[in-house]
Amino acid sequence: MTDRAAGVPFAKEGFPFIGAAAGITLIAWWLGWIPLAVVGAMLTLFVSWFFRNPPRRVPQGPGLVVAPGDGVVLAVEEEFEPRYLKDRAVRISIFLNVFDVHINRMPCEGIVENVQYQPGLFLVASKPHATVKNEQNAVMIKTVEGAKVLCVQVAGLIARRIVCWVNPKDRAVRGERYGLIRFGSRMDTYLPVGTAIRIAVGNRVTGGETILGELQ
Repeated sequence: MTDRAAGVPFAKEGFPFIGAAAGITLIAWWLGWIPLAVVGAMLTLFVSWFFRNPPRRVPQGPGLVVAPGDGVVLAVEEEFEPRYLKDRAVRISIFLNVFDVHINRMPCEGIVENVQYQPGLFLVASKPHATVKNEQNAVMIKTVEGAKVLCVQVAGLIARRIVCWVNPKDRAVRGERYGLIRFGSRMDTYLPVGTAIRIAVGNRVTGGETILGELQ
């Protein structure tokens, strides 16, 4: 898999939004509509900030699983995952607000076994029922050791566009950028039961850097 976002200060999917906001600002300024130009400039800054694409220092080591996105840990729960894994797993849910970086990153090394999109609702992503009811995109990764790690992009109340750049049989590289969700969202990562979990509910994590757990 090629990291399409590497070295670019903003996610490419954000260019139309940034360009539109900047265009409104310039036109308003040229016409002398100063209040509108100020609002346009503020909107341009906000949209640029939302689609920012900062580099990350990815930790190295066997079996490490890193956060797929920035945000706050909402849940660390062992449960039965019926749709993709069809087995018990530890679900780690991370909520991304509109001020967080929304680039999504691969949680571990391995091969992408499956990518499955599920249409759905746009409920508040921080609510538990968003796990199964909201629009989402699941990426199944199989590690060299045979462990299965499931990473799910979940759309939210404002986030209504999931972007995923990977396909089945692509190589997953820990910390590599693979997609994004526009304007607020949630990331669910399912790890095998027995994984040594290193985070807790309420922790703030950084995509590609914070270690969620260590596969045993």
